[in-house]
Amino acid sequence: MEKTKKPRKASKSGPLEEIIHLRLYVAGQTPRSLAALANLKQACQEHVLGKYKIEVIDLLLKPQLASGDQILAVPTLVRRLPQPIRKIIGDLSNKEKLLVGLNIA
Repeated sequence: MEKTKKPRKASKSGPLEEIIHLRLYVAGQTPRSLAALANLKQACQEHVLGKYKIEVIDLLLKPQLASGDQILAVPTLVRRLPQPIRKIIGDLSNKEKLLVGLNIA
């Protein structure tokens, strides 16, 4: 006898939320790059705990990856999912701008 999986239900707070896929483009371990990563992790842990994935791409190691997301400056954060794609340039120290840019404010 085969068991059928029950569909996941939306929580009382709303529909199922998607995982936020983020790419942080950096150029080495500069103070701005390290600050951007720390600020991003802190904001994600405070506002979307367990619902995000961060991929750090060092353009000194893989410069060819800059063209895929049209990266012109670093550090740059790209929110890949959910659509639409959004970009934020800088060390992500402005928490309000970061939350609005990620559409989680």
